[in-house]
Amino acid sequence: MSKQRTSFGAKTLPAKFYASREVFQLETQQVFETHWQCVGRSSECAAGGHSILVDVEGESLIVVRDHDETLRAFFNVCRHRGTRLCQTSGEQFRRSITCPYHAWSYGLNGNCTAAPNMSDVAGFDKADWGLKQASVAECQGFIFASLNDEPGGIEAAMEPLTARLDNWNASELIAAARLEYRVAANWKMLFQNYNECYHCPRVHPALNEISSYDTAANDIEEGAVLGGPMVLADHVTGMSTTGRACADLLPNLGDQDARRVYYFTVFPTLFISPHPDFVLTHRIKRVSPGESDIVCEFLFHPDAIARPGFDPAPAVEFWDQTNKQDWHVCELSQQGVRSRAYEPGPYSELECTLAAFDRHYLSVMNTEQP
Repeated sequence: MSKQRTSFGAKTLPAKFYASREVFQLETQQVFETHWQCVGRSSECAAGGHSILVDVEGESLIVVRDHDETLRAFFNVCRHRGTRLCQTSGEQFRRSITCPYHAWSYGLNGNCTAAPNMSDVAGFDKADWGLKQASVAECQGFIFASLNDEPGGIEAAMEPLTARLDNWNASELIAAARLEYRVAANWKMLFQNYNECYHCPRVHPALNEISSYDTAANDIEEGAVLGGPMVLADHVTGMSTTGRACADLLPNLGDQDARRVYYFTVFPTLFISPHPDFVLTHRIKRVSPGESDIVCEFLFHPDAIARPGFDPAPAVEFWDQTNKQDWHVCELSQQGVRSRAYEPGPYSELECTLAAFDRHYLSVMNTEQP
């Protein structure tokens, strides 16, 4: 672990990377159609027949657990005339997915099982008309999807965090609360804001009081995963409006992790923040060059949720306030970079992970450092 790593005189990205429609479209090809994107939690598809409906770069995908426990992702497109098969998320299928138009049906493995009035069509064979699949994978209780037929193993993408999240039993945790936001800022603004504590004393006075910015350190400093810990103040036990934890210490955590909150970004769609009593996540989705959607979830151990009197509200209220403070300054930055007066400015030594994020982003985009 290092307290900080020099930013080597790096500067912020030029305005086009935050505001250009052309860059946005290039990101689609270079980043978002090729990388794994976090789309949900395994607990949302816990049993055979359970499903969620997700959007990945404008493609509607049905993510469903087969009765043999295999998770699959199907394009939400009937093979007959292209009709959307599902319209709402969370449907539970007994044995098949049936088109609402002409009743073509598909097993949960994607095979076409029924095609009414097609038996007399010369050469027609149901075996040729199964649903088209997208890539899907699970890691630490997260569901990832990709439009890339060969996106690589999710374990490799998550490798810097896998052993760490084992200590939090992350695969067992379930969402006890959820917040959703539309933010008028480019997705990279959100990543860069999350990756530094330089702004905390001024933007987050409540957060800085219970976990001071000067305790921040980086223990993953390069690549697709970035981040590190901050230390809780002596007078608090949890990140909440009361300063107290909302649940017991998660199993397997040692004394050191009982006094720390970690902040990690996973390129290009996920923030993971392990706390002593829960794990906070943010899923990021691009909407346009200047807009992003965010789903924030509070993942607790099922035993904690089941206890009488369990109440995550103090943590939810604390992070809702903190989130909104972050989104506000990100929106101000988005407004500023669109000005003719904007030019790339120097990163401070407290922003070394922003320079690392930029390096990784530019390498994926096959673009040289501006």
